[in-house]
Amino acid sequence: MQRSLIQDTIHGSVGFALVSTAAFSIWAFAAGVFRHLGGELCMYAAIAFVFLGLSGLLLGPLAGGMGRFYRAFLPAFLAYSVLWCVAWFGLNGRAGEWTGAWIGCLAFTWISMKVLGSAKGWVIAAGVLFLFHSAGYFVGDWAMYQYCKPKALTFAKNSSDWQQWMILGKLSWGFLYGLGFGAGIGWVFHQSRIEA
Repeated sequence: MQRSLIQDTIHGSVGFALVSTAAFSIWAFAAGVFRHLGGELCMYAAIAFVFLGLSGLLLGPLAGGMGRFYRAFLPAFLAYSVLWCVAWFGLNGRAGEWTGAWIGCLAFTWISMKVLGSAKGWVIAAGVLFLFHSAGYFVGDWAMYQYCKPKALTFAKNSSDWQQWMILGKLSWGFLYGLGFGAGIGWVFHQSRIEA
């Protein structure tokens, strides 16, 4: 049965939201552990490992099977992750986030589509991925720092109430980021099937 663009976009969005929430739970629940185990860079590596490990289980049908999905997704997501981290650590702040999102989405799309059979139309697909990804990422950022953090600030710092609001904020960011990025992934994988 042929899958529609809407089906793939929704499948990618919901599936990757679940994966992303699981990955962000490392930040939410174990950030303190990583302060003594290699710091922020090692925490990002652990988060990437969860993304890489779980994505095929939920998103495999986007590529026609888990093996085919992983052949495209593993190198594409690894490139995205490395480029995003280089931009983040090199530029910091919003400039690093926007730069990482753009170059990461370009690399992700080109690699995914090339591995799946055709990179024709990859720039447009990368633009769509960038829009979905950025919407999810920055709405998640808002949820963390504008919605959850002000409530957390009404509690004594490091109190159990403050910790719970911070956990909620981090998990919200992961969920929203996953919704957006996953929708873009569904779009890219659908386009790669059409082009191939």
